[in-house]
Amino acid sequence: MTFSITIPAYKARFLDEAIKSVIAQTYQDWQLVIVDDCSPEDLKGIVEPYLADSRVEYYRNEKNCGAVDVVDNWNICLSHCTGDYVICMGDDDRLLPCCLEELSKTIDKYPELNVYHLQTEIIDESGKIIETLEERPEQEDVLSLMTKRWEGRKQYIGDFCYSRKHLNAFGGYYPLPYAWGSDDITLFRAALPSGIANVSRTGFQYRENQYSISLSHNDAEKVATVLLQREWYQKAFAELIPQGVFPKTDIQNALNSMNGFVRGLIIGHIKRDLKQGGVHKYWYWLWNYPKQVLSYLTMIKIYILSITQRP
Repeated sequence: MTFSITIPAYKARFLDEAIKSVIAQTYQDWQLVIVDDCSPEDLKGIVEPYLADSRVEYYRNEKNCGAVDVVDNWNICLSHCTGDYVICMGDDDRLLPCCLEELSKTIDKYPELNVYHLQTEIIDESGKIIETLEERPEQEDVLSLMTKRWEGRKQYIGDFCYSRKHLNAFGGYYPLPYAWGSDDITLFRAALPSGIANVSRTGFQYRENQYSISLSHNDAEKVATVLLQREWYQKAFAELIPQGVFPKTDIQNALNSMNGFVRGLIIGHIKRDLKQGGVHKYWYWLWNYPKQVLSYLTMIKIYILSITQRP
């Protein structure tokens, strides 16, 4: 089997580390696709020394996809892939040397699946490990993936390895603004109905840093995107129930978990927006709150908290 590792790149700072982590794989049958999203930094200069290896490919977009449409660049990367399986890693992340070797063993054991998960460490800007995420069971169904995610499980787009055939059948990674929720929906779609296999050995390192899109504070846009996610989730559940794959009580519990997750995200974004932008923003949210499925009483409580908790 062959793997395509993609790096939708824009930032130069950690790109060399990301490339070296792929070059260092103990499993050698891979393709590395780097797509420069029209960066103002000299990414080609970083990549060029590695192009002597025919497995490394570099492309530059004529037009910048930008942060809002960052998933478009994920899918441009995918269009250049030739491997059986695909990993989309950030330009600041790293694969550990055993990553592809361990994945190949898991895929050999569960070849019928569309998605596989890598055990993950979170590193800081210096590369120091600051957290090792919890181990997962060898196999999981989609309902477990959903519920545990909504209950706070951390995961990232680079955690997962997908069947390229599956991704292409659905038009690639699921597009949402700023990729907020795109990784989750892409995962859940791939895990329907057969689930996922989890690699027990650590193979991926996600780098937390101040330049991450996920840390940006576009609260109104995030709330709108949360509602788009909820729309997809509701549709997925509507399709699950008639299939009889899961007991209805389990599906209802998962639905309750999803609704709590969505509501918590929306309230969190409104609180943060009020704290950062001033209480006058309350009127914006009050005007829009019916769309955010919050009660009038909840909006009053948020308003009171925004006043009492301001410095």
